[in-house]
Amino acid sequence: MFSSFTSFSNPFRLSRFFGSAATSAVVVNPVVVHNVETLHEKRARTLKHLLKLNHVNHSVIYHTLHFHNHMPHLLGSAYLLSAGSDHLNNIYDKESRELEPWHDSPGEVSTYDWRDYLGNPKYQRAYVDFFEDQLVLHGYSWPKVLEEYLYKGKEPLINNLISGLGHPLIHLGYAYELSSREIAMEALTMACSSYNHLHKYLDNPSYTKPSTNSTQSPLEILCRVQKDSRFDGLFGHEGANNLEPLFEKHEDEVLEYWNSWHITDPTQEFKASQMAAAALLVASHKPGRKSYDFFIVHLLTTSHAVRILLPLIPTKFHVPLVRQWWLLTLAVYIAQLRPEVVLTSVTDYDRKGRDWDWVDKQAVEGVHALDAHYVKGLRAMKTAAETWGDEDEFYVKAAVRFADEFDGWGGF
Repeated sequence: MFSSFTSFSNPFRLSRFFGSAATSAVVVNPVVVHNVETLHEKRARTLKHLLKLNHVNHSVIYHTLHFHNHMPHLLGSAYLLSAGSDHLNNIYDKESRELEPWHDSPGEVSTYDWRDYLGNPKYQRAYVDFFEDQLVLHGYSWPKVLEEYLYKGKEPLINNLISGLGHPLIHLGYAYELSSREIAMEALTMACSSYNHLHKYLDNPSYTKPSTNSTQSPLEILCRVQKDSRFDGLFGHEGANNLEPLFEKHEDEVLEYWNSWHITDPTQEFKASQMAAAALLVASHKPGRKSYDFFIVHLLTTSHAVRILLPLIPTKFHVPLVRQWWLLTLAVYIAQLRPEVVLTSVTDYDRKGRDWDWVDKQAVEGVHALDAHYVKGLRAMKTAAETWGDEDEFYVKAAVRFADEFDGWGGF
């Protein structure tokens, strides 16, 4: 039984759950990297300057240390959807109105004690200073800094990127897509400042156990969760405040479903998880309801981040990173009161000739073009379609429906 192990030192036993080393990789092509540091076109220069301006002026966590800075996500998404310089400037002007400046931390952190302050957002300024000092020591190679602080140690930081509703994971994805050292150092800072108890489920193999009711389909498991009466009446309303009591009082039930996804074909099953992420957002939305679920959209945008990172990180972290996303997905789905996923609301949707060009136009010119989560959600579905193909038009139908119906966020 896996619960008897205290480390990942027995590859034979673990391979029975995760698959052999030869099949543990998720094989997807890297996305195109846009190195805004070296590109000379006006749009790229504008993006580069705005990212640096945000990095200097605005903290990564704000509003009583509960909100995350989405500026790089929206700027990056708009840029990658071909937004012009004027629109990028408009994004910066709008987003910066609610952001806050950096505040001094209670003290500095060093190579000897940087882990002592994990999970304390009051040290975010100290962390960004520390990682930028490390950047100098590593010859301004931000990938080397990530290699040093993300992947090494008994409890590597990469095993807790879903903290803070997955914002460190999302931030890291944009760091790679835009080849931005500023975003990379912010991602490390966000990961350290948001660090929480969820790391133990990846770091401690005793939480990974064989399931008596396993499947290779994330959507099938979500259907089981939706029908599980043990979750009825747990919470009076939706919202992120449900997450902590969920793990405190119902950890066994959550982990039962977490372990039910038995990954035997990582690439194809990750493909299925990306479809599930899009379905969770769009196919769980009841027709006629104006607002989409704010927390469920994070399951789509974190899935997108996983897709960006998989071709770039060590293979041994591929399946654990997908399972991180799955843990976040289950927790958020239950916290949001398990809305029914009706796939036919997407598959039977009449997009009336509207295509990806129409979707892109809504993202950069539409009435919600300054809403970070709206734009990121649309782009995540487009990237999934580009990654896996979209012969049955599931992604384009989901994106058109989302773009057409969206009128704000709910689920709080």
